[in-house]
Amino acid sequence: MRGLLQENFSASADAYLAWWTLAGVDTAIAEAPTNWLRPVQAQIGSAAGVPQPTPQPPAHPQSFDAFRIWLAEDQNQPERRWAGPAILPEGPIQAPLMIVTDMPDPADIGAGSLLADRAGQLFEGMLRAIGMKRPDIHLASLFLSRPPGGMVEASDLLAAANRMRRHVMLAAPQRLLLLGDRTIRALMPAAEDSSQFFNHDGGTLPVFATFHPRLLLGQPAAKAECWRVLQSLIEDMKK
Repeated sequence: MRGLLQENFSASADAYLAWWTLAGVDTAIAEAPTNWLRPVQAQIGSAAGVPQPTPQPPAHPQSFDAFRIWLAEDQNQPERRWAGPAILPEGPIQAPLMIVTDMPDPADIGAGSLLADRAGQLFEGMLRAIGMKRPDIHLASLFLSRPPGGMVEASDLLAAANRMRRHVMLAAPQRLLLLGDRTIRALMPAAEDSSQFFNHDGGTLPVFATFHPRLLLGQPAAKAECWRVLQSLIEDMKK
């Protein structure tokens, strides 16, 4: 008889708990009120109170060879979003002159090198005017490939300008010549004169700025101003 009563009490208790579960009350009641409607906050970290390691930014290349490999292989470069091959910088480091343009022209993509076709012929003439040839200079562009329509976002232009400052430091030229309005505005936003100093990650160096050969082809009258800048560059190289 006693065992039967115990079984009845157990069955009654199970039925009582099952009824409250069906009613939606399946959590123990606490002394303090609970706001059941507040949004659930996602937990940060693998365990409460355990500090998580802070992600470290990728190390900057410390040599020009490493920098060139980084340009060619890093998937975070802005050019990875664009179709078409990349044209990497060419020429020696510690060159007497480094020349920077904005991006490859369509003819450059086909030729696989910067300043090809008619613009390249005019560029070769500019080099002869200052007593140089292509193998003497370090040649690079802000962007390694050409975006659709030749248009870039402001954030990409800023990233390319910062990348070029690192490039100039590692290439270590004696002087810098910027070609084209977009290149000048990106690297020398406060420029008021064609000859001043360029600030890069490792210091400063003399910088000169003039028109891109593609503009000179369409506006021959601008060649006089370009020649004035080149004369200033020649005088600086004599020092």
